[in-house]
Amino acid sequence: METQLEKEILRGGQFLVKETKCEDIFTPEDFSEEQKMMRDSVIEFNDREIIPHRDRFEAKDYALTEEVMRKAGDMGFLGVSVPEEYGGLGMGFVSTMIVCEYISSGTGSFSTAFGAHTGIGTMPITLYGTEEQKQKYVPRLATGEWFGAYALTEPGAGSDANSGKTIATLSEDGKSYKINGQKMWISNAGFCQMFIVFARIENDKNITCFIIEKDLNNGITLGEEEHKLGIHASSTRQVFFSDTVVPAENMLAGRGEGFKIAMNALNIGRIKLAAACLDSQRRVTTTAVQYANERKQFNTPISDFGAIKLKLAEMATNCYAGESASYRAAKNIEDRIAMREASGNSHQEAELKGVEEYAIECSILKVAVSEDIQHCADEGIQIFGGMGFSKDTPMEAAWRDARIARIYEGTNEINRMLSVGMLVKKAMKGHVDLLGPAQAVADELMGIPSFETPDYSELFAEEKEMVAKLKKVFLMVAGAAVQKFGPDLDGQQQLLLAASDILIEIYMAESTLLRTEKNAKRFGEASQEIQIAMAKLYLYNAVSIVEKNGKESIISFAEGDEQRMMLMGLKRFVKYTNYPDIVDLRKAIAEKVKGENKYPF
Repeated sequence: METQLEKEILRGGQFLVKETKCEDIFTPEDFSEEQKMMRDSVIEFNDREIIPHRDRFEAKDYALTEEVMRKAGDMGFLGVSVPEEYGGLGMGFVSTMIVCEYISSGTGSFSTAFGAHTGIGTMPITLYGTEEQKQKYVPRLATGEWFGAYALTEPGAGSDANSGKTIATLSEDGKSYKINGQKMWISNAGFCQMFIVFARIENDKNITCFIIEKDLNNGITLGEEEHKLGIHASSTRQVFFSDTVVPAENMLAGRGEGFKIAMNALNIGRIKLAAACLDSQRRVTTTAVQYANERKQFNTPISDFGAIKLKLAEMATNCYAGESASYRAAKNIEDRIAMREASGNSHQEAELKGVEEYAIECSILKVAVSEDIQHCADEGIQIFGGMGFSKDTPMEAAWRDARIARIYEGTNEINRMLSVGMLVKKAMKGHVDLLGPAQAVADELMGIPSFETPDYSELFAEEKEMVAKLKKVFLMVAGAAVQKFGPDLDGQQQLLLAASDILIEIYMAESTLLRTEKNAKRFGEASQEIQIAMAKLYLYNAVSIVEKNGKESIISFAEGDEQRMMLMGLKRFVKYTNYPDIVDLRKAIAEKVKGENKYPF
């Protein structure tokens, strides 16, 4: 661990204003032998217990979901992140990401049940519970003896989670609370034994969190199973509480601290949701190329057609980028936790603060990877053609299951606005210096651009310069927007959405370049030829997205000379000296995928 902590670990959001060396990031190629063994064990479990039973999951076989969850508990997968003293494996954050990633690719149904239990069902007690609460509940949850559910959302409280109407009333003797209210979209409600429930005490500003055991004789009523677009074997019900008595000692953390618990649970859930989408992308890409290699039209495998190669190349590239960014952030979180523990923080405090530090990156990853899996599944259907629209092929279910990922753990719209808002708040607290770099970009716009021919002899020299310029676009737009709107920036939602897309593409493109550069240095450039192509392709696509959103942002709030100057700056910042041959890059990537007959990276 000491070796890991010798490198500079950037704070959350600092990727925007500080250069990251490729040697300082973690990549999937850095997995330890223990992590590889865990990955292989989860893949074997997935292939044995989940994939062969897709039809039963699609037929809403909730008993099967519960049965496989218990088997996952027997394997230790439910307790990967739980400390050993509470019946778990006590593994690091990266290992928890690996399990979440590979166990989630069988069906969205199992992914949702697993994530709801291990994340928002178990984690609040592990991180906020008293010793008595942890000893009572966590071992049962870690082993699969009990399953947990998370009851936050209400009919009138979705994205505005703190506006819930569920009420907690203290008894006259102060020994218990009565809970009254309605919760909806509660995953695992049908077979769980315990709820994490959020309710308001009197007229408190913030909600409070309680651990409530599921006793149907204690005023708890379940609605019918919801009829959903996807995740069919995920038990999803409304839960009604009518004078449900909960002991006062089952309050989690303190009074009014429920909103804090909810937000921190969502931070962890967001990065784990990104992980849960990754292996699904691999499997969809593999299924698509296998069909494309077999399907012939005009006496030619459709994988030979340029239109199909384009799709395969983009599907593979986006997955590779998602892997790169997700494990970069996961290791940052793990290292930050280790630093805090080394400085004397408890494991609870270290993990809470470690994840909270990278809340911006968690939101970025949630948005980017959830949209990539949806696009991947959509293109998978397109490659299958008419057959892709049939329930007889796996693409149809993959597309339906992927759709929910853009909604839960906070909608992508909320997460986009959060990422920019949190960055601005970090800057105001002095955790990220945005003012200095933003002013430097403003000064640069007033200066005369350099006409020297740069030296691009090293790998990714121009690409890294391009990423630096994309950061200038964000600083230019965000700096001017903050100056213009000040505290009213939160009300400029369309501007925030555009700015967030710039921020997202910077992080994803830079992560992809850094991973590839690191591997090229240690394994040789020849071995990374296609990965280099993917990094260049992703960056090219990112530049186009940044240019579009930068222009939209500028013309939305700037006028006259300021607008003209900023648009000129944007044009300068998104211009390549040597444009990559995108068609050839896609061909090379697609040929690799086609030749391997799977996602091979």
